[in-house]
Amino acid sequence: MALALALSMVLGLGTAMSASAQEARIAAVNSDRILRESAAAKAAQSKLEQEFSKRDKALQDMAQRLKAMSDNIDKNGSSMSPTDRAARQRDLAQLDADFQRKQREFREDLNQRRNEELAAVLDRANKVIKQIAEQQHYDLIVQEAVYVSPRIDITDQVLKALAAGATGTGSLTSPN
Repeated sequence: MALALALSMVLGLGTAMSASAQEARIAAVNSDRILRESAAAKAAQSKLEQEFSKRDKALQDMAQRLKAMSDNIDKNGSSMSPTDRAARQRDLAQLDADFQRKQREFREDLNQRRNEELAAVLDRANKVIKQIAEQQHYDLIVQEAVYVSPRIDITDQVLKALAAGATGTGSLTSPN
């Protein structure tokens, strides 16, 4: 009830609205689709993969070394002297601790960079959405909604405008 009242006040749809007032133009954009399907989001994902591929490969190699060391201790541990077995287990524990630390740092760095790249994509998308709103005289464009009628969903138009902005061609005219 409060949301309906707030929307009616924001949109000027209160009870004092005159008969000649125009209907509010409302549209919706699916931000998740923008982050999945836009060329900018795909380019950001590719950039992240390239940026972090060496570290990912190093972690995979380290994991293989850990497994090989563990398998060697399991297989040959009974035939080793107690001091040799203890030394290898210490080496294994040290490598495992190093691996866990590097893996945690990798995840933290990747998440931070991903958030930076996605924020940049959303910033560009928001600028495009604002341009569309101004050019096509929308009163309200929402990005998060429980339900959006396909009739007011302009996500495809935003995706096209983002792609056109990336290539430097196209315009932000209405798709109709």
